[in-house]
Amino acid sequence: MACRAAILAALASVGCSPALPPAMTGWVEADLVHVAAPAAGRIEALHVARGERVAAQAPLFALDADAEQLARLQAEAQAAQAQAQALNLKSGRRAPEVAAVAQQLAQARAAQAASQAALDRNQALVAQGFLSATRLDDLRASAARDAARVKELQAQLQVVQLGARPQEIAAADAALRAAQAQRDLAQWREGQRAAQAPVPGQVVDVFYQRGERVAANAPVVALLPDGALKLRFFAPEPLLAQLAIGGTVRLSCDGCPPDLGARIVFVSPRAEFTPPVIYGNDTRSKLVFMVEARLPDDAPSALKPGQPVDVRLPAAGPAEPRR
Repeated sequence: MACRAAILAALASVGCSPALPPAMTGWVEADLVHVAAPAAGRIEALHVARGERVAAQAPLFALDADAEQLARLQAEAQAAQAQAQALNLKSGRRAPEVAAVAQQLAQARAAQAASQAALDRNQALVAQGFLSATRLDDLRASAARDAARVKELQAQLQVVQLGARPQEIAAADAALRAAQAQRDLAQWREGQRAAQAPVPGQVVDVFYQRGERVAANAPVVALLPDGALKLRFFAPEPLLAQLAIGGTVRLSCDGCPPDLGARIVFVSPRAEFTPPVIYGNDTRSKLVFMVEARLPDDAPSALKPGQPVDVRLPAAGPAEPRR
């Protein structure tokens, strides 16, 4: 009798325990990041292997960059040439050239002084009749010529001491900016031949090996970023009202820790049938809606993309007594 009482008590306790919510079948998915080569080329270096973890900005692979390196060197040389030309126009002539013009000006001034002195001396002689007027005309012409030569060299000295004209300097500055832009573009293109990890995560797959040629925009490495796992399942129509964006669901799987949850981020607005039936009021329970839930960033490593899981809604708490 004691054994029978114990068995009946156990059965009664089991019967009174709250039933678990119905389970829905789902699976784990991931938003992979496919790192591609922006241009075609041959893989020269491969820095990662399948299954490795990488940090952000870690090198993944590199393509051959001989042509890009030559283009960069050419652009750098052209930028240096344009910069030298701009500085040359702004700085004026060299000091020895300025000194040479200054010496020529000094000679011209000495010649002007000599011709002017000769003119002054001979003017009195012409007035006294010792020299002809023709001689006086020649001396006046010589003095005027030397004076003009002095003014010419003074102007040349000002020119060599100044830089180029503002329009020429502006054109040189524009050519320098264009050359620098070409240099930066060549450096950017060379940098594009090497790929880095945009986010930290795990290398899921490597599609090419060293020495193989890759087409432009072809993925080379697939990354699983940290926190990129998500849950996808199909919920029947009667449970749709309990599934809202921002809500939570519980999941379980083989080897998963207990009390693992996910946050709902998407509920499909379109219904599907499983199996395909003719719609009616008595068959709407066949309607299912796709739901996606984001797993926490610290989801256990036991979860893998494609792994099946059981999904349940959180158990409802005890009902409040009516007043």
